[in-house]
Amino acid sequence: MSERVKEAVVEEVDRVKALSQEAARSGAYLYPLKGIAYFFAHRSLWQPLMSRLVPTITLSIGVVTFMFIFAYLPQAAILSIFNGPIAVLSSILLTLSESSTIITLLSKNFLIEDALLDTFDGTLVSRNMTDFVSEGRQIKAGNDPISKLGKIAKRPFEKFTPQAIIRYFMYLPLNFIPVIGTLLFLTMQGRRTGPTAHNRYFQLKKWSPAQREAWAREHTPAYTSFGVVAVLLELVPLASIFFAFTNTVGAALWASDLERSQHTTAPKLKDDASKAE
Repeated sequence: MSERVKEAVVEEVDRVKALSQEAARSGAYLYPLKGIAYFFAHRSLWQPLMSRLVPTITLSIGVVTFMFIFAYLPQAAILSIFNGPIAVLSSILLTLSESSTIITLLSKNFLIEDALLDTFDGTLVSRNMTDFVSEGRQIKAGNDPISKLGKIAKRPFEKFTPQAIIRYFMYLPLNFIPVIGTLLFLTMQGRRTGPTAHNRYFQLKKWSPAQREAWAREHTPAYTSFGVVAVLLELVPLASIFFAFTNTVGAALWASDLERSQHTTAPKLKDDASKAE
Protein backbone atom coordinates (compact mmCIF):
# COMPACT_ATOMS: atom_id res chain seq x y z
CA MET A 1 0.00 0.00 0.00
CA SER A 2 2.78 2.39 0.93
CA GLU A 3 4.49 1.70 -2.41
CA ARG A 4 1.31 2.62 -4.29
CA VAL A 5 0.99 5.85 -2.33
CA LYS A 6 4.64 6.65 -3.02
CA GLU A 7 4.18 5.99 -6.75
CA ALA A 8 1.07 8.16 -6.82
CA VAL A 9 2.89 11.01 -5.09
CA VAL A 10 5.85 10.72 -7.49
CA GLU A 11 3.49 10.76 -10.50
CA GLU A 12 1.67 13.82 -9.18
CA VAL A 13 4.93 15.64 -8.52
CA ASP A 14 6.14 14.83 -12.04
CA ARG A 15 2.83 16.06 -13.50
CA VAL A 16 2.96 19.32 -11.57
CA LYS A 17 6.60 19.78 -12.57
CA ALA A 18 5.78 19.25 -16.27
CA LEU A 19 2.86 21.70 -16.08
CA SER A 20 5.04 24.25 -14.30
CA GLN A 21 7.72 23.98 -16.97
CA GLU A 22 5.14 24.41 -19.73
CA ALA A 23 3.65 27.41 -17.93
CA ALA A 24 7.12 28.96 -17.62
CA ARG A 25 7.82 28.44 -21.34
CA SER A 26 4.52 30.10 -22.29
CA GLY A 27 5.45 33.35 -20.52
CA ALA A 28 1.75 33.96 -19.85
CA TYR A 29 2.43 34.73 -16.18
CA LEU A 30 4.23 37.90 -17.30
CA TYR A 31 1.21 39.48 -18.98
CA PRO A 32 -0.46 40.79 -15.79
CA LEU A 33 2.83 42.59 -15.06
CA LYS A 34 3.09 43.82 -18.65
CA GLY A 35 -0.46 45.09 -18.26
CA ILE A 36 0.59 47.33 -15.37
CA ALA A 37 3.46 48.86 -17.35
CA TYR A 38 1.35 49.30 -20.50
CA PHE A 39 -1.50 50.87 -18.52
CA PHE A 40 0.80 53.49 -16.99
CA ALA A 41 2.40 54.21 -20.38
CA HIS A 42 -0.94 54.81 -22.17
CA ARG A 43 -2.97 57.45 -20.38
CA SER A 44 -5.95 57.07 -22.72
CA LEU A 45 -6.57 53.66 -21.14
CA TRP A 46 -7.14 55.37 -17.79
CA GLN A 47 -10.47 56.82 -18.93
CA PRO A 48 -12.67 53.77 -18.21
CA LEU A 49 -11.19 53.40 -14.71
CA MET A 50 -11.55 57.08 -13.88
CA SER A 51 -15.19 57.09 -15.02
CA ARG A 52 -16.05 54.41 -12.42
CA LEU A 53 -13.79 55.61 -9.61
CA VAL A 54 -16.41 57.17 -7.31
CA PRO A 55 -18.89 54.25 -7.23
CA THR A 56 -16.13 51.67 -6.81
CA ILE A 57 -14.56 53.60 -3.92
CA THR A 58 -17.99 53.84 -2.27
CA LEU A 59 -18.52 50.10 -2.71
CA SER A 60 -15.04 49.36 -1.36
CA ILE A 61 -15.60 51.38 1.82
CA GLY A 62 -18.94 49.66 2.40
CA VAL A 63 -17.61 46.12 1.89
CA VAL A 64 -14.48 46.61 4.01
CA THR A 65 -16.53 48.13 6.84
CA PHE A 66 -19.04 45.27 6.72
CA MET A 67 -16.33 42.57 6.69
CA PHE A 68 -14.45 44.02 9.66
CA ILE A 69 -17.65 44.31 11.67
CA PHE A 70 -18.97 40.81 10.98
CA ALA A 71 -16.02 38.64 9.82
CA TYR A 72 -12.87 39.85 11.52
CA LEU A 73 -13.42 38.63 15.11
CA PRO A 74 -14.64 35.09 14.25
CA GLN A 75 -11.69 34.59 11.90
CA ALA A 76 -9.26 35.98 14.45
CA ALA A 77 -10.53 33.43 16.96
CA ILE A 78 -10.01 30.55 14.53
CA LEU A 79 -6.62 31.75 13.33
CA SER A 80 -5.39 32.14 16.90
CA ILE A 81 -5.52 28.36 17.13
CA PHE A 82 -3.28 27.92 14.09
CA ASN A 83 -1.13 31.05 14.07
CA GLY A 84 -0.77 31.96 17.73
CA PRO A 85 0.57 35.47 18.40
CA ILE A 86 0.42 36.58 14.76
CA ALA A 87 -3.29 35.73 14.49
CA VAL A 88 -4.26 39.42 14.69
CA LEU A 89 -2.12 40.35 11.70
CA SER A 90 -3.19 37.24 9.78
CA SER A 91 -6.85 38.02 10.46
CA ILE A 92 -6.49 41.58 9.22
CA LEU A 93 -4.78 40.44 6.01
CA LEU A 94 -7.33 37.66 5.47
CA THR A 95 -10.27 40.01 6.00
CA LEU A 96 -8.79 42.55 3.60
CA SER A 97 -8.18 39.83 1.00
CA GLU A 98 -11.75 38.57 1.34
CA SER A 99 -13.01 42.14 1.03
CA SER A 100 -10.93 42.64 -2.12
CA THR A 101 -12.39 39.47 -3.66
CA ILE A 102 -15.98 40.50 -2.90
CA ILE A 103 -15.35 44.04 -4.17
CA THR A 104 -13.86 42.68 -7.39
CA LEU A 105 -16.71 40.22 -7.98
CA LEU A 106 -19.43 42.81 -7.35
CA SER A 107 -17.67 45.57 -9.29
CA LYS A 108 -16.92 43.43 -12.33
CA ASN A 109 -20.55 42.40 -12.64
CA PHE A 110 -22.44 45.53 -11.60
CA LEU A 111 -20.17 48.59 -11.87
CA ILE A 112 -17.22 48.16 -14.21
CA GLU A 113 -18.29 45.52 -16.76
CA ASP A 114 -18.51 48.03 -19.62
CA ALA A 115 -15.37 49.81 -18.44
CA LEU A 116 -13.36 46.56 -18.52
CA LEU A 117 -14.74 45.79 -21.97
CA ASP A 118 -13.67 49.25 -23.19
CA THR A 119 -10.24 48.71 -21.63
CA PHE A 120 -9.77 45.36 -23.40
CA ASP A 121 -10.95 46.68 -26.77
CA GLY A 122 -9.06 49.95 -26.35
CA THR A 123 -5.84 48.06 -25.69
CA LEU A 124 -6.33 46.03 -28.87
CA VAL A 125 -7.00 49.22 -30.85
CA SER A 126 -3.81 50.76 -29.44
CA ARG A 127 -2.00 47.69 -30.81
CA ASN A 128 -3.33 48.37 -34.32
CA MET A 129 -6.01 45.68 -34.16
CA THR A 130 -8.93 47.92 -35.10
CA ASP A 131 -10.27 45.52 -37.73
CA PHE A 132 -10.27 42.69 -35.21
CA VAL A 133 -12.18 44.77 -32.64
CA SER A 134 -14.70 45.83 -35.29
CA GLU A 135 -15.98 42.23 -35.24
CA GLY A 136 -17.57 42.98 -31.87
CA ARG A 137 -18.43 46.67 -31.88
CA GLN A 138 -18.63 49.81 -33.98
CA ILE A 139 -15.46 51.79 -34.55
CA LYS A 140 -15.67 55.55 -35.02
CA ALA A 141 -13.29 58.43 -35.57
CA GLY A 142 -11.39 59.55 -32.48
CA ASN A 143 -8.15 60.96 -31.11
CA ASP A 144 -7.24 57.96 -28.97
CA PRO A 145 -8.10 54.25 -28.74
CA ILE A 146 -10.91 54.69 -26.18
CA SER A 147 -12.63 57.53 -28.08
CA LYS A 148 -12.72 55.32 -31.19
CA LEU A 149 -14.88 52.72 -29.48
CA GLY A 150 -18.51 52.79 -30.56
CA LYS A 151 -21.62 50.77 -29.79
CA ILE A 152 -21.05 47.28 -28.40
CA ALA A 153 -22.55 44.41 -30.38
CA LYS A 154 -22.27 41.77 -27.65
CA ARG A 155 -21.14 41.64 -24.04
CA PRO A 156 -18.84 38.68 -23.37
CA PHE A 157 -18.05 38.99 -19.70
CA GLU A 158 -19.67 36.48 -17.38
CA LYS A 159 -22.45 37.78 -15.17
CA PHE A 160 -22.43 37.54 -11.42
CA THR A 161 -23.20 34.09 -10.00
CA PRO A 162 -23.50 33.25 -6.30
CA GLN A 163 -21.46 30.11 -7.04
CA ALA A 164 -18.39 32.27 -7.62
CA ILE A 165 -18.39 33.56 -4.04
CA ILE A 166 -19.46 30.18 -2.62
CA ARG A 167 -16.60 28.47 -4.46
CA TYR A 168 -14.15 31.07 -3.19
CA PHE A 169 -15.16 30.52 0.45
CA MET A 170 -15.07 26.74 -0.04
CA TYR A 171 -11.42 27.01 -1.06
CA LEU A 172 -10.61 29.59 1.62
CA PRO A 173 -9.81 27.08 4.43
CA LEU A 174 -6.81 25.97 2.37
CA ASN A 175 -5.12 29.17 3.58
CA PHE A 176 -5.01 27.68 7.08
CA ILE A 177 -2.35 25.26 5.80
CA PRO A 178 0.96 27.19 5.84
CA VAL A 179 2.53 27.90 2.42
CA ILE A 180 1.25 24.79 0.59
CA GLY A 181 -2.39 25.61 1.34
CA THR A 182 -2.05 29.15 0.03
CA LEU A 183 -0.32 27.92 -3.14
CA LEU A 184 -3.12 25.41 -3.72
CA PHE A 185 -5.72 28.13 -3.15
CA LEU A 186 -4.07 30.45 -5.68
CA THR A 187 -3.60 27.64 -8.21
CA MET A 188 -7.25 26.53 -8.01
CA GLN A 189 -8.50 30.09 -8.32
CA GLY A 190 -6.06 30.84 -11.12
CA ARG A 191 -7.02 27.74 -13.08
CA ARG A 192 -10.69 28.69 -12.88
CA THR A 193 -10.34 32.39 -13.66
CA GLY A 194 -7.46 32.29 -16.18
CA PRO A 195 -9.48 31.38 -19.31
CA THR A 196 -12.22 33.90 -18.46
CA ALA A 197 -9.70 36.70 -19.09
CA HIS A 198 -9.99 35.87 -22.81
CA ASN A 199 -13.78 35.67 -23.06
CA ARG A 200 -13.77 38.81 -25.18
CA TYR A 201 -10.94 37.49 -27.35
CA PHE A 202 -12.83 34.25 -27.98
CA GLN A 203 -15.94 36.22 -28.86
CA LEU A 204 -14.10 38.42 -31.36
CA LYS A 205 -12.74 35.27 -32.98
CA LYS A 206 -16.33 33.96 -33.17
CA TRP A 207 -15.42 30.69 -31.52
CA SER A 208 -18.08 28.28 -30.34
CA PRO A 209 -18.16 27.14 -26.68
CA ALA A 210 -16.59 23.85 -27.77
CA GLN A 211 -13.71 25.67 -29.50
CA ARG A 212 -13.13 27.88 -26.47
CA GLU A 213 -13.09 24.91 -24.11
CA ALA A 214 -10.72 22.94 -26.36
CA TRP A 215 -8.32 25.91 -26.64
CA ALA A 216 -8.37 26.56 -22.88
CA ARG A 217 -7.81 22.88 -22.13
CA GLU A 218 -4.90 22.72 -24.57
CA HIS A 219 -3.31 25.78 -22.94
CA THR A 220 -4.20 25.00 -19.32
CA PRO A 221 -0.69 25.68 -17.91
CA ALA A 222 -0.50 29.08 -19.60
CA TYR A 223 -3.96 30.17 -18.46
CA THR A 224 -3.37 28.87 -14.96
CA SER A 225 -0.10 30.80 -14.63
CA PHE A 226 -1.79 33.96 -15.92
CA GLY A 227 -4.71 33.40 -13.56
CA VAL A 228 -2.53 32.83 -10.51
CA VAL A 229 -0.66 36.12 -10.97
CA ALA A 230 -3.88 37.98 -11.81
CA VAL A 231 -5.68 36.59 -8.74
CA LEU A 232 -2.70 37.38 -6.54
CA LEU A 233 -2.72 41.00 -7.72
CA GLU A 234 -6.47 41.35 -7.24
CA LEU A 235 -6.11 40.12 -3.66
CA VAL A 236 -3.95 43.14 -2.81
CA PRO A 237 -6.00 45.11 -0.25
CA LEU A 238 -7.47 48.41 -1.47
CA ALA A 239 -5.96 47.98 -4.96
CA SER A 240 -8.06 45.13 -6.36
CA ILE A 241 -10.07 47.31 -8.76
CA PHE A 242 -6.95 48.94 -10.17
CA PHE A 243 -5.42 45.54 -10.81
CA ALA A 244 -8.66 44.31 -12.38
CA PHE A 245 -8.09 46.95 -15.08
CA THR A 246 -4.36 46.26 -15.50
CA ASN A 247 -5.06 42.51 -15.69
CA THR A 248 -7.56 43.25 -18.46
CA VAL A 249 -4.86 45.21 -20.29
CA GLY A 250 -2.48 42.28 -19.83
CA ALA A 251 -5.07 39.84 -21.20
CA ALA A 252 -5.54 42.06 -24.26
CA LEU A 253 -1.78 42.27 -24.83
CA TRP A 254 -1.61 38.49 -24.68
CA ALA A 255 -4.51 38.19 -27.14
CA SER A 256 -2.77 40.62 -29.49
CA ASP A 257 0.43 38.61 -29.40
CA LEU A 258 -1.49 35.37 -29.98
CA GLU A 259 -3.19 36.83 -33.05
CA ARG A 260 0.06 38.11 -34.49
CA SER A 261 1.83 34.81 -33.94
CA GLN A 262 -1.03 32.93 -35.60
CA HIS A 263 -1.02 35.25 -38.60
CA THR A 264 2.76 34.91 -38.83
CA THR A 265 2.66 31.13 -38.53
CA ALA A 266 -0.16 30.54 -41.02
CA PRO A 267 1.68 31.83 -44.14
CA LYS A 268 4.79 29.88 -43.09
CA LEU A 269 2.76 26.69 -42.84
CA LYS A 270 1.32 27.31 -46.30
CA ASP A 271 4.81 27.87 -47.75
CA ASP A 272 6.08 24.69 -46.11
CA ALA A 273 3.12 22.77 -47.54
CA SER A 274 3.77 24.17 -51.01
CA LYS A 275 7.42 23.18 -50.85
CA ALA A 276 6.45 19.70 -49.75
CA GLU A 277 4.29 19.33 -52.84
